[in-house]
Formats: sequence, C-alpha cells, structure tokens
Amino acid sequence: MASTITEKILARAAGVDVVKAGDNLPARPDYMIAYDFPGYTDVMFRQMHDDFGIRALAEPERYVVFIDHMLTKGTEKEQEVHQVTRDWCAFYGIELHEARGIGHQVMAELGYALPGNFLIHFDGHISGAGAFGALGWGVRRDLLEAWVSGQIYLDVPRTTRFELTGEFAPGVDSRDLVHHIIGEFGADGCAHQVMEFAGPGARAMSIDRRQGLCGMAMFTGAVSAVFEPDEAALSYARRVAATDFTPQLPDPGADYAAVHTIDLSALSPQVVLPGSARSANTRQVVELSGTPVTKAFIGSCASGRIEDIRAAALVLDGRKVAPGVELNVVPTSDAVHRQAEDEGLLDVLRAAGAHIARSSCDFCFGYQKPLQPDENCISTGVLNISGRMGSTDANIYMGSAFTVAASAVTGTIASAGEVTRS
Repeated sequence: MASTITEKILARAAGVDVVKAGDNLPARPDYMIAYDFPGYTDVMFRQMHDDFGIRALAEPERYVVFIDHMLTKGTEKEQEVHQVTRDWCAFYGIELHEARGIGHQVMAELGYALPGNFLIHFDGHISGAGAFGALGWGVRRDLLEAWVSGQIYLDVPRTTRFELTGEFAPGVDSRDLVHHIIGEFGADGCAHQVMEFAGPGARAMSIDRRQGLCGMAMFTGAVSAVFEPDEAALSYARRVAATDFTPQLPDPGADYAAVHTIDLSALSPQVVLPGSARSANTRQVVELSGTPVTKAFIGSCASGRIEDIRAAALVLDGRKVAPGVELNVVPTSDAVHRQAEDEGLLDVLRAAGAHIARSSCDFCFGYQKPLQPDENCISTGVLNISGRMGSTDANIYMGSAFTVAASAVTGTIASAGEVTRS
C-alpha cells in the first residue's frame, strides 16, 4: 500500500507496518512538548501527580518543557508560574529549557525535530517541525493523555500535497505563500489534514522559510504540515541530532485528498486584514497601500529567524523608521540573536531606529508592550484576532518581514519593492 509521509511516520509511531487515513490508533510520540503557561501546564502537572498518582516517569527523556512566555516583566506572578515548572521538572527528572528563546525554534536547534520524528504539543505551532520532515501535531489538552500513558490515540489524517515550482521574487517569502494558500483555498482548505510540500520550489526554499510556512499550517484548518526531507533538512539534522532518525518519503501513488501546484515566482507580497487569517481577509499589499501604521513587529515562532532579520536589514539599511512608528524586532532564539549580532544585522536595525528585544513569546501574545486602542500594527505574528498583542481595539495587519520593515520606513503599509526602488 502506497503511503504519504504522515502515514509512514504514524505507522512507525504506532508500531505497525501500514496505516491509512481514517484509522484510529495509539501512537507513541518521540517527544511530548509543552511550554509553561497558567491554566495549561500547571493544571496538567497537578493532574499527573494528584489525579493519576504518577510519581516517576519511565522515559523522562521523551518529555520536553520550555519556559518562553512571561519572561519580560519580572513580576512575582511570573516567578510563581515558572517555579511550578522548575519544581515539576526537577521532581520527574525532565530537562527544562529556560529563557533560550521560543520553544518552537529552540526544539529544532536542540535536535528534537528530526526527519521522521513524531512530536506533540498542546500548541499547534509545533507544526513548524515539518520543515525538517518531522510531524509536529498540536493536541491541546489531550497532551495529558500522552504525558500519563506515553501514547496518544489519533485519527490518521488525509494529506493535501502542494507541488511548489519556481523561487520567491525579491521581497516575497513563505509568509506570502501561506497567506496566498489561505486566500486561494480558504481557511478550511486543508481542514483536519496534513499539508505536504514537495517539488523544486520546496527544495529551493531555505529551512527558515520552511519553518515559517509549516508553523502557520493551522490557519488552513490543517493539523500539521511537512516537507519532503531533502539534503538541506538532512544536513541540518545531522549537525544537531543526538539520536538516530529515519527520514520518510512518500510512496509513488500515495492517496492524497488533493494535489495543488503553486509557482512561487508568481506570488506577490500579501497582507492579512485585522480580524483573523480567513481567506476573505487576504489582500495584496498594493491594495492597502497608504494605510497608516503606528507599530511594527518582526518576531514570533513563524517569522523571527535569521532570514527574517536579514530581510528587515536589507530594507532598513541606510533608512530610518518613519516618525510616529515604533518598530520592535524579537529574534526567535538566543542563537538567532547572536548570529544576527555577529552578522551586523542588529546594528543596521538599531541605526534605522528599531528596538531589539529579548527572545520570547511575549510580544506576540500581548504581554510585552501591549498595543493601545486604535493603534494600527503591521506584524509578523501568528494571529491578528481581537485581543492579540494586548488590545481588543487595535488593528493588526499581518505580513512578511519584508513588508513589515517597508511599512515601518514609509509609515504606511508598503512592499519592500516600493522602498528599495526609491
């Protein structure tokens, strides 16, 4: 029976030869990941200990916990939340990764997102692991099932395959691609499925761009996304891997829910209107030209990697952030921050008037420097619904790092081409 990448990964995780879409079976994740957050991990910690009576873990190395939220105010409440996590990890012998950056990026740097691996998290942006040919699945509070039993029952999803051709034009990247996909196929165009990316355009795409694309899969309705692991993914994996891994490729003749071909060279800069990532909210940047902005943000688990910072520096080099606009840049991890510093990119951004912040999730979810009512923000964050980034009355537009940097320079929504040509 011919299988997709997802079917092969789940078959291995379930300990069977073959699975097919629609099967319900227990799968053993390679890693069960979480970040501490009030109402999530603290509750699950208590349930494990008190409700299920678990006093020791058979395989603590499969549990991965990050502290990457609520890092920037130094309040007593922050420390209370984090201390619960520290105590829990110490009790069960789990390695805790604290304040090293956004966990969805750090997990890749630490070698958890290896080709062929199966990872789960309560947060759906774990799908970014698909850049390496891993399957990352956000299971919400069902993470407790896996924490307690070591496995999780899942319905094997169908797969929609995207054959990518060409390469991105200057000023266009994978954020424009995902917004194009939502605009073209709808916010439920891949509902309950996995997006599988392949073709020469996929192979030409950098690892950073792949991570950004896969990390936004949920906004198509998908449960995850995965690239065919090529030499770029395998080379990265070999550098960081502490364990063996088995890459999986789809079989010829695998059954797909749909197959779409997209020419990356035909894409233009996209922007998403405030409200959500619904297809009706996607516009070409040129359609919103002149829309004023007061805040600009480059960061998040989808768009704060080194290539995003390079993109911003390309646009901002020799230019200034417009009067009345505040540009905040948050590298996705400490390692990315160091690399950007070493390459001189952060000096370029600072000279342009950008503020560089410590790596965390705090800007994106509205904990650090929350937006004020009636502000217009152009953002590479992952959500633009009411209340995101701290204000129910602010307007949040989403675009690529190219577009955010260009908009910060002009003071209005603009593409990189409009700035770099001038």
